[in-house]
Amino acid sequence: MESTTFRIQREADVYVALSSGRRLATELQFSETDRTRIEICILELAHNLIRHAGGGEMTITMLRRDDQTTGIAIEARDNGPGIPDIELALQDGYSTTHSLGAGLPGVRRLMDDFHIQSTPGFGTTVRAVKWRTTRR
Repeated sequence: MESTTFRIQREADVYVALSSGRRLATELQFSETDRTRIEICILELAHNLIRHAGGGEMTITMLRRDDQTTGIAIEARDNGPGIPDIELALQDGYSTTHSLGAGLPGVRRLMDDFHIQSTPGFGTTVRAVKWRTTRR
C-alpha cells in the first residue's frame, strides 16, 4: 500500500494534494470520469479541513483488493470542532457556512465507499474510496 500524507493548512496545500491524487489516478488508469470524481473528493475534503477545522491532514493511498481491483482512498483528519449531527451534515442543502451544502453528500455519492467519524470537540475523520476493476 503506497500512501502519501499532506498537511492541509492553506489553499496552496490543497493543490499539492490534488496534483498527487490526479497523478495516482492516472497511473492506476482510472477513467477520466472517475479521475474527476477523485479530484472533486480531494478538493471538497481539503477545503473542509481549512474551512471547518482550521486545517488538518489528508492521506491519499493506493489500494489493491485483488489482482483485478485497485483503488484510491482519500482520508481527511482534523482536530477541529467535530460534527455534532453527522446525519444532518450528510443531507443535501445543509450548511454551517452558508454554502450550497453539497460537499459531504456529494463526496458520498461520487465515491464507492464513504465513512465519517466525528467527536464534537475532538475532530473528524472522513474516508472515501474509489475502486477500479480491470476486465480480463
